[in-house]
Amino acid sequence: MKLTEGLFNLLFPPKCPFCRTILDVPGVCETCSKTLPWTQEGEALRTGPGGFVCAAPFFYEGAVRECLLRLKFNGGAPAAETLGKLIAQCAAEQLSGRFDTVTWVPVGPKRLRRRGYDQARLLAESACRCWGVKPQRLLIKPVDNPAQSGLNDAAARRANVLGIYERAPGADLAGRRILLIDDICTTGATLTACAGVLLDAGAVDVVCAAVALTRVPAAEHTPTEIPGAAYFLLDEAGTCGNF
Repeated sequence: MKLTEGLFNLLFPPKCPFCRTILDVPGVCETCSKTLPWTQEGEALRTGPGGFVCAAPFFYEGAVRECLLRLKFNGGAPAAETLGKLIAQCAAEQLSGRFDTVTWVPVGPKRLRRRGYDQARLLAESACRCWGVKPQRLLIKPVDNPAQSGLNDAAARRANVLGIYERAPGADLAGRRILLIDDICTTGATLTACAGVLLDAGAVDVVCAAVALTRVPAAEHTPTEIPGAAYFLLDEAGTCGNF
């Protein structure tokens, strides 16, 4: 461990992102690892309204929901490091071989100024550190629309993000197979809107990953042809697979 890294950990020790217990190494504490709402076999992949597959290690409830709300609204940016690694694990298990480029769902300018960071970008950067690559800025959100969290109706959510996202200036998407990262997948409207922009700009395929999915009744769940997989915790070296 580098001296500077050791000093940083001494002053700002790693914490479990869910219960904020101080840890020896970054990751998830033993108690949370046993009680969190992990997605199980066959549940980790969701097909959204546009046919885009989204993988996630958790359901959006309990301590996971509280953690993501802190990440988005209460200065919880440090949690993105561990959460991004969990996304990387999930993507390596569920979507391996299906992408060669990583990007994220961007926030609008007002929210970025108010929040001070783009949480989806932090998640993408953390995931990419597991693979020794960097995420690419392929999308922009020039305007701020009403928050999706304030809309319960799926049709209203789709209308709220219609035409909101654009290709980033100078972004070359021709022939790319893209992994699109966000924090939460609720109805899939935001991911579908972003994926549509990427495909229209020349991408040949888009798959998605998030920290959490909202739970849906079994009768409404749309299965995919890709089998689910059990999830595993970070090891002490922070290893989380590759693509």
